[in-house]
Amino acid sequence: MTREEFEELVAEALDRIPPELTRLMDNVAVFVEDEPPADDPELLGLYEGTPLTERGEWYAGVLPDRITVYRGPTLRMCATREEVVAETEVTVVHEIAHHFGIDDARLHALGYG
Repeated sequence: MTREEFEELVAEALDRIPPELTRLMDNVAVFVEDEPPADDPELLGLYEGTPLTERGEWYAGVLPDRITVYRGPTLRMCATREEVVAETEVTVVHEIAHHFGIDDARLHALGYG
């Protein structure tokens, strides 16, 4: 799958997020990278920033939070296009949940491991 096709899958996954949630997202940008950091080669996605639940009066004038979805590990773990679509959607939801302050333990319990 080309990078452009994968980027389209990420965009489609973002489009499936309910509008009532996307309206609440604040100061966050989503990126696609080919490979994760070398110290975590199987990482599918990464949220970097300050979750909405931790922002206070001090939160102003900061760079956007960053959600990165990694193409390489996703393609290596999935055997079919359908699996890539499903895994990409799970990864996008997982990282957006971090933006909302939901931790990994809760996400795993909800099926977004």
